[in-house]
Amino acid sequence: MNIIDTARVRLDRWAHRIPLVKTLVTPRHRPVHHAIETAARIGYGALGFVYLSAGVLTLLAALGVLDEAAGSQETTVWLAAQPLGRVWLLLLGLGLLAFFQWCVLQSVFDADHEGRSRDGLMKRAGQGANGLVHLVLALTAFRLLWIDRPVQARIEGAVATHDAAARVLAFPSGDLLLIAIGLTIVGIGIGNVVNGLRADFIGRLTCSETLCRRLAPLAKAGNVAKGVSLLPLGVFVVLGGLRSRASEVRTFGDALDGLAAQPAGPWVLGCVALGFIAFGVFSFIEARFRRISPPRDLSVG
Repeated sequence: MNIIDTARVRLDRWAHRIPLVKTLVTPRHRPVHHAIETAARIGYGALGFVYLSAGVLTLLAALGVLDEAAGSQETTVWLAAQPLGRVWLLLLGLGLLAFFQWCVLQSVFDADHEGRSRDGLMKRAGQGANGLVHLVLALTAFRLLWIDRPVQARIEGAVATHDAAARVLAFPSGDLLLIAIGLTIVGIGIGNVVNGLRADFIGRLTCSETLCRRLAPLAKAGNVAKGVSLLPLGVFVVLGGLRSRASEVRTFGDALDGLAAQPAGPWVLGCVALGFIAFGVFSFIEARFRRISPPRDLSVG
């Protein structure tokens, strides 16, 4: 054994005692892990911005200040119409792409170490679905960069939704398929409500125990609100299948408007809006305090 090998063996023995030595001995993965962690935190920040903005806009709609409530996609349309809107859209799209890559690491490579049990696989499937939803939102933000009149994008979104529903209805037993899609959305909404009431959202935070206990209600309220907001959307999709009419299917924002039109609807919509705000704030908290452990390798977990 030469002098260099001998020195490396000695460094390895002391690496666990001296953090600086450990950094020098195992530097290979640290730049990649640091980049993944930074991207994930940026992603949580982008998520927080979307839901906080959607919550504020929806709250203003519930109070009668604005005419229409806003889901996540409607929020990007609103953002595009603001000063420097394209700059904000670009930053938001990049942030949501960063969140998507973290969801892929969670779902496919088991970054959160959920395992392969039934519960673990269900959580990883949910993380994957969450990533796909926000990938679509990121692509929507990028698409709005090329639209000269983004304020009409909401109308175009409604037309696209009706066209998609019409294509589903054109399939054999398309009405049953559309009903199944609507029931799936309702099931996801109910799952979010149950998850919001039962799940532990602070176990992966690095803040103090006292602070974490104070933050838990934000996560619970936010997830319950996300679940409740999906219910009217799923109901409209089911109605579209039952009546075989694509015009019954609505966008997320239009479904929230439909909720507001019901008895006590503005009060329910106001509660949903406050839940969106809570979820946005908690996403910012996750951007700062979440324990993010990139997988040691990129083999499928």
